[in-house]
Amino acid sequence: MNVSEWVFELFTLGVMAFALGMDAFSVGLGMGMLKLRLSRIFFIGIIIGLFHIIMPLAGMLCGNLVSAHFGGIAAYIGGGLLLILGFQMIMSSFRSDSGVLIMPVGVGLIVFALSVSLDSFSVGLSLGIYGARIIIAAIVFGIISTILTWLGLILGRKVQDWVGSYGEALGGSILFAIGLKLIFM
Repeated sequence: MNVSEWVFELFTLGVMAFALGMDAFSVGLGMGMLKLRLSRIFFIGIIIGLFHIIMPLAGMLCGNLVSAHFGGIAAYIGGGLLLILGFQMIMSSFRSDSGVLIMPVGVGLIVFALSVSLDSFSVGLSLGIYGARIIIAAIVFGIISTILTWLGLILGRKVQDWVGSYGEALGGSILFAIGLKLIFM
């Protein structure tokens, strides 16, 4: 492979990674309104990045075995998870006695990471069929989604300061809207 083909492949993978990472950015924007510490934001970004490495790798390894069927299902599962997360954030913003039921910690973080990386699995299926360089693609996906997650979480944190007590409801609404988009579009 010559240099121009290598650059074109990296550019193509970068564009795909950016498109996939925009879900992580958008969801991070909503989750960032939970008044997260910077150390938690850093950790969440790393976990999201790891999921954006693992999921396309798993998809590429599965190859064309389930690509025709699983691509649509991944969007529905991811959308459903985001609907649940968004709904519970909206509901908890109206309650003064309890906090968020699902926080981006422990199992909640796994659910969060899984919901924004399921589409990476289906993209991985396609890349596996076309013979993309698996490790390079996964690393590019992981790095870009980590950066976009950090940007979304930090921007969400800033927005939360501006909107005050309505920030959690706004964040939940963003997650809910993204979930609807994944399911119906």
